Amino acid sequence: MCGIIGIIGKAVVAPLLLDGLKRLEYRGYDSAGVATLVNGHIERRRAEGKLGNLAAMLKSAPLAGRIGIGHTRWATHGRPSESNAHPHATDRVAVVHNGIIENFQELREELERGGRRFETETDTEVVAHLVTHYLDQQMTPQQAVETTLGRVRGAFSLAFIFAGRSDLMIGARRGSPLAIGYGEGEMYMGSDALALAPFTSRICYLEEDDWAILTPSGSEVFNGGNKVTREIKQTALTGASVGKGNFRHFMQKEIHEQPAVIGDTLQTYLNPLKRRIEMPALPVDFATLPRLTIVACGTAYLAGFVAKYWFEQVARLPVEIDIASEFRYREAPLPKGGACLVISQSGETIDTLAALRYAKQQGQTILAVLNSTESTMAREADAVLPTLAGPEIGVASTKAFTTQLVVLGCLAIAAARARGAIDAAREEALSQALMQLPAQASEVLNHDGALRDIALEIAECRDVLFLGRGTSYPLALEGALKLKEISYIHAEGYAAGEMKHGPIALIDEKVPVIVLAPSGPLFEKTASNLEEAMARGGRVIFLSDAPGVKKLGGKTATAIALPETDPFVAPILFAIPVQLIAYHAAVAKGTDVDQPRNLAKSVTVE
Repeated sequence: MCGIIGIIGKAVVAPLLLDGLKRLEYRGYDSAGVATLVNGHIERRRAEGKLGNLAAMLKSAPLAGRIGIGHTRWATHGRPSESNAHPHATDRVAVVHNGIIENFQELREELERGGRRFETETDTEVVAHLVTHYLDQQMTPQQAVETTLGRVRGAFSLAFIFAGRSDLMIGARRGSPLAIGYGEGEMYMGSDALALAPFTSRICYLEEDDWAILTPSGSEVFNGGNKVTREIKQTALTGASVGKGNFRHFMQKEIHEQPAVIGDTLQTYLNPLKRRIEMPALPVDFATLPRLTIVACGTAYLAGFVAKYWFEQVARLPVEIDIASEFRYREAPLPKGGACLVISQSGETIDTLAALRYAKQQGQTILAVLNSTESTMAREADAVLPTLAGPEIGVASTKAFTTQLVVLGCLAIAAARARGAIDAAREEALSQALMQLPAQASEVLNHDGALRDIALEIAECRDVLFLGRGTSYPLALEGALKLKEISYIHAEGYAAGEMKHGPIALIDEKVPVIVLAPSGPLFEKTASNLEEAMARGGRVIFLSDAPGVKKLGGKTATAIALPETDPFVAPILFAIPVQLIAYHAAVAKGTDVDQPRNLAKSVTVE
């Protein structure tokens, strides 16, 4: 949940950058910094901790300059420190960065062979050195950035300033949001319109793979090598609230934020240089843990259901999972030396909080996966594993769910390593699959139009079935829940193998059957269930990957090929299309998408 701010101004910009960063504090951070040009040279001020520390530094050592960039950083594999804080810089360029550069290690090795020296293990520093490398080859800043963008892989947003160029700032986005603000002889750049609200009400949102050149007089936006036009919108945002940007609903915005927040969350728990999961110190010894009990409600419960498969299959750790509202009333006996993992977006869900307290009374160590680290659960748990989803305004959980899955996946891998259930090669492969998620999530969002077409058909139906096997079974439950929550269409999720034990009686030509079937060990089994549904006239909507669609897509009513990935991380990607189907169906039906009837964001009563 890092934040970016950039300004080409008429006055000294450091205080303005600090003000913009304060408006990004809601994203979460533990270090911050700014860079400006002073007499044409790059100067930086960076500090660990809250913005008050940076403000104090700027007071004692003021920073001149009328162009600059700023950043709030949530520590990733590098600890919170001044040296790891952004902006990262060489003598020729300074850069701030949100997201993940997947191939930074190979780029770093290439640059090191060419004589470049690195001061940190961060992926961001590679970007600064790569741009400098091209500048040293006599490229212009524009050419250097464009060439660099062609070489880096991942999901990211970037902002650059250049030594000797007080009239130039460049920004770029791929899977992570970035907005441009227009002033009178001044220009601005930020992670969202909230950061720019004090300076301008005229905002342009960059689209996927856009990069922009800013000068005091305006901007030029390119997509690849082509100059493009992006609409400048008037916003009434004052900074008092989080805005929708250029999206119709908060839920739509939050679905599209997932590449960015997945990347932010990953960087908290995954060291991309070592391709290794690095969890914070936890009061649980997974090597000897007899059993893990997972408790949650609603969508958070389904995230825990996916995690049950991960912990048992990958870490070989026995897991009990329960709905929080049932857990304490069945008076479950809990093992001595066990641990309880609670999952909640708000950290205030009353049933989950009661379950936490019951488990604590039973002598369990409490771990909490939360989006709110200032909540009651955070205070009462023994350890908190934060999801960096940022504010989720829509009642139906989207980005909170996928970031919960990211944290749980990382925790399962760490547990597997501690228990000797996986070797270093398998951990590296799983870590690499996780690193690819932000970019692959962006690819999934490219199917928005096709998924909207599917949703328009579903909006006319009374009943919908979702089917899946393995970790796709909880995803089928989640897809059905999302559709019920916001479109009010009756939907059910089932384990695909259970279809013939009852649900098959519902299938006819009027009942869409949405099948979640990524390639993997269970694909052929799911394919058999798909054939059974089609034999009874079911309209099968097939969500798979390219190999799966090649095998079966021609037989189904509709098929969507999602990116091919390791089956371990497939549930995180496959969550996005079922969210989009539910969203577009609700829009088609005209329901209140962000505040569906009878539901609340944080359920604080039993």
